[in-house]
Amino acid sequence: MALRPARTIEELEELRALTADENGAQRVAWTETWEQARDWLRGKLAGTGALEEIDAAGNQWFTLEGASDRVLVIGGHLDSVPNGGWLDGSLNVVAGVEVLRRVAEDGRPPVTVRLVSWADEEGARFGRSLFGSSAAAGSMRDQDELRNLKDRDGVALPHALREHGVELASALDAREQLEGAAAYLELHIEQGPVLESMGLPLGVVLGTFGVERSRVTWHGQAAHAGSTPMDKRRDALAGAAKLALSIREIAREVGNGAVCTSGGVVTKPGIVTSVVETAEQLLDQRHLDADSLARMLQLAQDDAARFAAEEYLEVEWERIWSIEPILFDETLIGFADEAVREVSGTSHQLPSGPLHDAAEVSRAGIPTVMVFVQSLRGLSHTKLEDTKREHLELSVEALDRLVSKTLAWLSS
Repeated sequence: MALRPARTIEELEELRALTADENGAQRVAWTETWEQARDWLRGKLAGTGALEEIDAAGNQWFTLEGASDRVLVIGGHLDSVPNGGWLDGSLNVVAGVEVLRRVAEDGRPPVTVRLVSWADEEGARFGRSLFGSSAAAGSMRDQDELRNLKDRDGVALPHALREHGVELASALDAREQLEGAAAYLELHIEQGPVLESMGLPLGVVLGTFGVERSRVTWHGQAAHAGSTPMDKRRDALAGAAKLALSIREIAREVGNGAVCTSGGVVTKPGIVTSVVETAEQLLDQRHLDADSLARMLQLAQDDAARFAAEEYLEVEWERIWSIEPILFDETLIGFADEAVREVSGTSHQLPSGPLHDAAEVSRAGIPTVMVFVQSLRGLSHTKLEDTKREHLELSVEALDRLVSKTLAWLSS
């Protein structure tokens, strides 16, 4: 059977009609709408010979047995954020369906091919992203914290999981699903503006950014806004403001894709008639290179110490969360680059700022690569998310060629 990329678009529209409303996609994991999407996916693969399995973490697998026990995995996720887009996650899975159909029609593949729809990539209901893939990768180490997570209605995560046939205590049993996995491929919308700004439909992902996330607390002195001269103030907000601006220069200095964000500042006493006594600032720093990421953090800390001295403040740093950069497999990057060039004439290699299930799989030591397709206006996690239809079709063709190249490599 010939590949039909246009069918992928038709089926994405069908899924949108089934699981979205006027505000966007509503396929939040561990909800009935998400289960509707999984049941829809089940129907799309009926007749291909692919065997379905739901693992201990709730991941949905479809397997085409091959001539070898080695396994090629194609992955994505059907869950969305509330009021999300029609492509984030679902493109990966629905394009994978089309490729799996083509592989099945061609006869028994040289190695086993599996399509996985990961459970709860977004973490939209309970705030814990990459649930299913981290369980399968064996990197889930926060079960104690997960037991205490609740959604906005007070429902505990373990209870919600149980309603969908998953026991938190045994989620790590999903690790058996990646036994024999020799390569992992994932297609995704870029969710950013780079490819569109370059006029390119497709790109190859080098890896996912490492992250340093910090809470910076500035301590000054509350004082009357009317009677305290400007040169006598210990204004905690002044330190936070200076750091918010300096991290822009830090990102420029470090370069190579560095990004720094001051995402929130909470001040106390927080009234218009008082100098700010305490400012609690959130800082997010990301880079694909571990040494560069460490340098960014050190530069920010050095600047903060200097600003504290200038403004007669004290400053404290607390690490909220960190994750190391994940670099994808060089051989698969080469195959992906070839596939993208074959279907679109040119390619571009870029890092991923957002995290993806692919990072967890790569962390488990499985050769991994991702292909990005252009996002219009760089928008995602909104009903305005979109990609040109012709670019979507090219992305399905690129994934199919990447699968063929990887199958040939794994069977050689």
